[in-house]
Amino acid sequence: MTDKSPRHHYGGGGFFLTYAMNNIKNYVNVSEYIATSGQPARGDFPEIAHAGYEAVVNLGMGTSPDAIPDEGDVAAGEGMAYYHVPVVWTAPEISDLDRFFSVMDDLRGSKVWVHCVVNKRVSAFVYLYRLIRLGVPEDEARAPMDDVWEPDDVWRGFIDLAKEIYLRER
Repeated sequence: MTDKSPRHHYGGGGFFLTYAMNNIKNYVNVSEYIATSGQPARGDFPEIAHAGYEAVVNLGMGTSPDAIPDEGDVAAGEGMAYYHVPVVWTAPEISDLDRFFSVMDDLRGSKVWVHCVVNKRVSAFVYLYRLIRLGVPEDEARAPMDDVWEPDDVWRGFIDLAKEIYLRER
C-alpha cells in the first residue's frame, strides 16, 4: 500500500491549479468535471468553490482523522451541494458503490470534488465510476488511482467484485 502523493492534472485545458489546492492531500484533477483528494481543511472550501466546483462528495467516515463535523454546512456556505456517502475503509460494500454511482449520476455535468481521508477509497470509487458508468477505457480510468496508491487485498477484491457485477451486465 504505497502513498504516492500525486499532483497530476488529467483534466482538459483551461484549468488552473492553485497553491491552496496543491496543498490538499493527494489532490488529483481527474477530468474536466471531477477532482479527488484526501480530506480538505476547512479553509480549502472557498478555494474549491472558487475553482467552479458545484458539489462535494465525502466518502470518509464522520469519525475519520481530520473530519469536519459540519462539513455539509461549510460546503453549503460556499454555495456547493454536499453529499456524504460514508464507506468503511476496511469493509467497502457494493451498496456503498451503488449509492456513490447514484450521487455521481445525479451530478453528471457538474464539477464535483470527491474526497475521503487520503484519496484511496475515493480514487477506487472514481476509477470504477469512470470505467463502469462513463465507459472510460480501463487504463485511462485507472491511471489517477494508480498515481495515488496500489490497492491492498481488501480493495483489490472489492474492485474485482464490482467489475464482475457491473461489467457482466453489459
